[in-house]
Amino acid sequence: MLTHELFHTLHQLSRHLTNKLNEALKPLGLYSAQWSVIYVLKNKGSLTQKELCDYLFVEAPPMTRTIQRLVKQGYVSQVPGKDKREKYVQLTDVALKEYPNWEHIVNTVNQELLKEFPIESQEQLVKLQKSWLQQIL
Repeated sequence: MLTHELFHTLHQLSRHLTNKLNEALKPLGLYSAQWSVIYVLKNKGSLTQKELCDYLFVEAPPMTRTIQRLVKQGYVSQVPGKDKREKYVQLTDVALKEYPNWEHIVNTVNQELLKEFPIESQEQLVKLQKSWLQQIL
């Protein structure tokens, strides 16, 4: 069945990409889940944990653990919001200083993974992915 094959290969590809990224980031003390949070905060600014969960499609418990690790590493801080229960997560100055190094590693991994994939196909894939995401959100 085509549908099964589509989702199976997407899952395989996602796992492979995550493993490659984890391998590259491990010497820096980061994992792909942490990088995802850092990347989103860098591009979107301060967000609540719920907003991060919703944006990254991650359940609250693993997001809590990821944020706690990033706080412990000194890469994010939690700032109280208007509501006592609400906390905003934001990058620290340490993270902003390190960000270019992390981004370089991620870009190097991405380029290596895409080296045999024609640019036209990459552009088409990004367009398809964005279209699909817009339809399901």
